Amino acid sequence: MPGASVLIVELGRSTLSDEDGAYEFDHVPPGRYHVVSHLDHIFSEAGKIVEIAAGAEASLEFLLSITAVKNEITVTASEHHETTFESFQDVESLDAYDLADSAAVGIGEVLDHRVGTGIAKRSFGPGSSRPIIRGFDGDRVLIMEDGMRTGTLSSQSGDHGEVLNVAQLDRLEVVKGPATLLYSGNAMGGTVNAISRHHEHHTHPHKGLRGYLSGSGGTTNSLAGGNAGFELGKGRVQLWGYGGGIRAGDYNAPVVGQVFNSRAQIFNSGGGFGWYGDKTFFSVEAKMDRGNSGVPFAHEFHGHDEELEHHEEGDDDELPEEHEDDDDDEEEVERIALLSRRESYRVNWGLKNSRGAIESFHLKLSYVDWQHDEVEHIAGGGSEIGTSFRNDRIAYRGVFEQGKRGPLNGQFGFWGIDRNYKAEGEEALSPPIDQKGLAFFVLEELDFERFKVQFGGRLETQRYQPAFSNREELLEEKDEDGGEGEDEDHKGHAHGEEAPEAIDRTFTGASASVGVHADLGPASALVANFAHSYRAPALEELYNFGPHAGNRAFEVGNSNLDAERGNGFDLSVRHGANRVRGELNFFYYDFDNFVFPFATGEEVDELLEIEYTQRNARYTGTEANLDIGLHRALWLNLGLDYVDAKDTGSGTYLPRIPPLRGRIGLDFRAMGFRIAPELILASEQNRTFTEETATPEYAVLNLKASYTYARLGVLHQFSINLFNAGNQFYRNHSSFIKDLAPEMGRGVRFTYMLRFF
Repeated sequence: MPGASVLIVELGRSTLSDEDGAYEFDHVPPGRYHVVSHLDHIFSEAGKIVEIAAGAEASLEFLLSITAVKNEITVTASEHHETTFESFQDVESLDAYDLADSAAVGIGEVLDHRVGTGIAKRSFGPGSSRPIIRGFDGDRVLIMEDGMRTGTLSSQSGDHGEVLNVAQLDRLEVVKGPATLLYSGNAMGGTVNAISRHHEHHTHPHKGLRGYLSGSGGTTNSLAGGNAGFELGKGRVQLWGYGGGIRAGDYNAPVVGQVFNSRAQIFNSGGGFGWYGDKTFFSVEAKMDRGNSGVPFAHEFHGHDEELEHHEEGDDDELPEEHEDDDDDEEEVERIALLSRRESYRVNWGLKNSRGAIESFHLKLSYVDWQHDEVEHIAGGGSEIGTSFRNDRIAYRGVFEQGKRGPLNGQFGFWGIDRNYKAEGEEALSPPIDQKGLAFFVLEELDFERFKVQFGGRLETQRYQPAFSNREELLEEKDEDGGEGEDEDHKGHAHGEEAPEAIDRTFTGASASVGVHADLGPASALVANFAHSYRAPALEELYNFGPHAGNRAFEVGNSNLDAERGNGFDLSVRHGANRVRGELNFFYYDFDNFVFPFATGEEVDELLEIEYTQRNARYTGTEANLDIGLHRALWLNLGLDYVDAKDTGSGTYLPRIPPLRGRIGLDFRAMGFRIAPELILASEQNRTFTEETATPEYAVLNLKASYTYARLGVLHQFSINLFNAGNQFYRNHSSFIKDLAPEMGRGVRFTYMLRFF
């Protein structure tokens, strides 16, 4: 194959294959190297290890595969290419081929049902779905795009979602566990990194034109989508662009029928250019994202007053415009929709292939302007903005890659953020907040070939500055803007207490980790990690006060919360032979001052009152995967995951923890065809939080099938995904509305993808 890239990871040197597929590196110093080959997003990257003796030559041949057993590559776990087998962290890596048949609006829907990985979904409807990792949710799961935070508010509320379009991604990687020091001290559950283009990590030129065109459609929720993108390389210059979207209507569920207002849609477009030299590179990119998602049953929890912004009923994609109030009578809210807008701009710059102590440096600058409006659609026509959120964020991140010195190599760097958050309207639960963060991190590795040690640390400070401390100013601001005014229930708790003041807070602390990776044989490894985490409380935990329909609660934040500290231990046994592949993970995390929403048992505005409080807590669980080759073309896939989380002081289970789940599947691949039936099993979840509803056991049958037709330079892929084939009635325990809305019934999704390269 011509034009394939071959990269020596430790040296940062790359080259392209010629017309016959041949490539060559000269003057390679003696040593042991990881070599990676890649071409287009659809091909699984190939990785091998080679040892070079002094004065000798070595030869490596690569097969770039579409449908064969994959050698998964991760770039998120340690900021450079390595196989998931060699990674210290437990990683799930999905490439463009894996994502092709996962058409869905919410990223949680895409990752759900990957049983055996510890990944589940949280949702307030399909459009707001978000990953849960090992039972952790919200601020403890970091969602990134190309190694930088997305800048949305999805972690803040159950009805807030992301606007990522997986059909436009090169790869989606999930790194589990608290040892993600390169990116955050908060992400005890892990990180989800959406990698848009391979040039985000392969900083070298690609010649010629390549691109993709895809379309999808489905039943049960009237799903439809289409996307297109291209990359054009000329010399050292690269241009790229992409656009498209996906929409879904109200879905149907067994027994209950159509779930009203579960519709959702997103539209994405962007482009940029870059220059890639031998010693330096830079790129500039701009992106626009739009989202419109319904929030099922939210209108039943929202208060409503006529004195809000009002407009005539029109296109849902357009924001309402102001006009004079007609009268002071209350009107019935028919449904709630979230209209989201994100504009993001990024600059990447770096130095590479230095022969000094610092081999490379990569700087990322990002600006995100995020706004979303919670729009109340009125029965009989018209709509009003109930609450408007703004989240403007500037972030930067610099990473220095050290030159390899004997067995030692690693990275160190810095990260910073300047965030302005403001909410106006019914659910403006906190004053405007100015948040500033700064961190320094280091991650080092000692490689003794069959035995490796990794250690690192992160020092981080976060500062929150509310615009004012007295809650009465927020209530007066609402009243001036045409809000509810000083409702007695909103001035205090159910017991009539005054709302707490919003005070300035600064948190500074350190996280650290150490890990061991030992080969147990030619195809087996033992990996153990210990991590100490430091987490500053999130904005909503410190300052929210008032009715929050998105979490179905009256929230009472506490600006006197202490920082959260935890100790985590991960143990992993991995095996990757030709006919048997498997992984067994065990984790145990113990926390002091763990922040969680404590249910007081009282109700305010017909919502359960919760107070953000601190207790000691522990999470423990396991994940297991076993793939057995029954035949060269047929594999048996088994998976299981389980997590148990408690307040250790009272013995109370923590909220929305996924149940014990299992998976049994077959994967047949031959002559471009793939057929993969699977049975997903979940036990009853009765280990519940105060006032939380238990969910019964269920079994769901899915079937994926595809045909891939490839020729040199072009590829066609046709996919069919039959989900919930038995039309099983079941509920997702991690859903905020599980007692109101069961999961989707039987449906079929069709996807076609064309790629040229």
